[in-house]
Parts: sequence; C-alpha cells; structure tokens
Amino acid sequence: MIELNHAIAITGGIATGKSSVCSLLKLYGYSIIDADMIAHNALESLKGKVLLEFGSDILDSNNNIDRKKLGEIIFNNNDRKTKLESILHPFIRNEILKQAEQLEQNSKIYFVDIPLFFEVKEKYPINRVLLVYAPKEIQLHRLIKRDNIDKNLAYKKIESQLDIESKKQASTYIIDNSKDLTYLQSQIEAFLKII
Repeated sequence: MIELNHAIAITGGIATGKSSVCSLLKLYGYSIIDADMIAHNALESLKGKVLLEFGSDILDSNNNIDRKKLGEIIFNNNDRKTKLESILHPFIRNEILKQAEQLEQNSKIYFVDIPLFFEVKEKYPINRVLLVYAPKEIQLHRLIKRDNIDKNLAYKKIESQLDIESKKQASTYIIDNSKDLTYLQSQIEAFLKII
C-alpha cells in the first residue's frame, strides 16, 4: 500500500461546513480530491448494480438515480446502507488513491475530502486528519435549513455518522466552523501557518 505523505484528509460531520473549507483551501491554491464528487460518479458508473439491489423506485422522471429517495432508504435502514456502501466504496477508494498517487508526485500538500474518513472500514493511508468542527446543535440547525427536512430526519442523518466529539479526539487538526465566514477564514489561515 502506497503511503500518502503529502495528503491531509478533511472530514467532519454532516453540515459542519466541509464544502466551505474546501472552497477556501482551493482559493489558497491547494488541490482537493473530492470523495463526494467521486461517489456521485460511482453512482452513475454502478447504476446497474445499484438498481439491481434497490429497484427502479429510486429513479427520477429522467431515469437517473434520485439521491434523495436513495438517501431516505439508507438513512432508515442500516443493512441497506451497508449494502450500498459495499457496492460503491471499492470504486470510490480506487479513484481516490489513483488521484492521490498523481498528486504525490508534486511533493506538495493536498487535501482529500472524505466525509466518512473515520467510518469507512478499509482505512486510507493518510496520517494527518483535519476535522471541520461544529457542535451537534449547530449541525442540526444547518441541516434542517440546508436540506429543508424535519428535525427527526436531520437527527437520523447526524446519528448515522460517528459522533463529532469522537472525531475531534481522533483528528490531527481542528477547524472550528461554528461561527461566520470571517471567523472560518481566520481559522483556516491559522491552520495553514501550522502546516
């Protein structure tokens, strides 16, 4: 297994603001490997296998997989969630490692945005982890607003991930994203000085 010496994993909880952090890091000139984007492509590439497992009820009117419908199924059933992960994760992992190997050749720090970094069974060969942190009540508030969902579903989504406080203990660096964008930017600038 290749050692990714220049990689820093970015993780967090749902609605902690990983996208905002990644956007700002890009502005500072850093490369980002986006696991969500890769997962989106995986869903397209492996559409046949996903449909075999979940049926055509998950399709929208254009015959594309409706991520919201699929999300409702997996957030209400752990076995189904595990099944979807077993279909998608090998593809996602291979693509992340392929992109990382290319970036390693530049000998510059880059970031790998992996929302479920601590949850995935097969660990990535990345030693440093940056956690985008926001307390659970802020996550809940942002998620309800962002996805226009009720408190119950928002809570289920948060609970489906490892607790944010546990992630905090296991991370190398922490960026507090519990306030506004100006504060977030100051947090990122302080972090970039350390690395």
